[in-house]
Amino acid sequence: MNKSLVPAITASDLTKIYGERAALSHGNFEVPAGSICGFVGPNGSGKTTTIRMLLGLITPSGGSGTVLGESITHPEKYLPHVGAMIEGPAFYPALSGRENLKVLAELGGFPLSRVDELLKKVDLADRGGSKFKTYSLGMKQRLGIAAALLPNPQLLILDEPTNGLDPSGIQEVRGIIRDLADSGTTVFVSSHILSELEMICEYLVMLREGKVIFSGRTNELLSAQKPMIVAKPEYEVDITKLADKVSNSGYQVMVVEGALHISAPKEVSAEINRMAFESGITLSSISVVLPTLEETFFEMTGDNK
Repeated sequence: MNKSLVPAITASDLTKIYGERAALSHGNFEVPAGSICGFVGPNGSGKTTTIRMLLGLITPSGGSGTVLGESITHPEKYLPHVGAMIEGPAFYPALSGRENLKVLAELGGFPLSRVDELLKKVDLADRGGSKFKTYSLGMKQRLGIAAALLPNPQLLILDEPTNGLDPSGIQEVRGIIRDLADSGTTVFVSSHILSELEMICEYLVMLREGKVIFSGRTNELLSAQKPMIVAKPEYEVDITKLADKVSNSGYQVMVVEGALHISAPKEVSAEINRMAFESGITLSSISVVLPTLEETFFEMTGDNK
């Protein structure tokens, strides 16, 4: 079988129970090889438990899974081809970034020639000789990604890689993830910064209270959500009149900052325009707005913080 056609990760009824609580209950999902797949869910939804099962750190209570075509019951068969950064990287503060990577390369039996290669890849070539304790949070995260890349993995698993980073740090990590995927590495990235995942992930696995509530393409999830038609009359006095007319036609309407927000398919925008015209109302603008991943996620998880 062509290895590139084998999914990087599969889960089939994957379950982990602690006492009477299911941290993951009958989880089913697939991560295509060569993709960037986002793993999202509120804290306590089962993300870290799932990642630990995939890495062979804990044993499932039920179900099955595969990583790079091998069963998760035999992690020794696939772990040499998997890189992971979970719960923040740990390094020796008094050693330089380069020295830290060399220690890890020697421990793992990886070629030392990879160290400078990887420092360059994560944009730390000019700071490789600086002590780890002098690194900014963004530099520490990037060194953590470099360490996870030492095995030259086919699959990279990152747990909250942008946690605590400023916008430029987030952008740097996003660039690294994109470059890795372009070179054929599958990246499975858990994050609660949903706007970031929307920008880089073609696929998503969404968890809520230990259950997989969505697994598939990001654009499929977003296009399945109800769009919003935003219609703004030229004169504010016309808002109530237009709102009543649209509402009487059976559409849900809200007035937000001088514009009507109408929950309806995008095709209805022509009908709204016509209604306004027939009522002698001129619209200064009418547009269709699709919900963001964050809005979709809150709607699906019932988490509206």
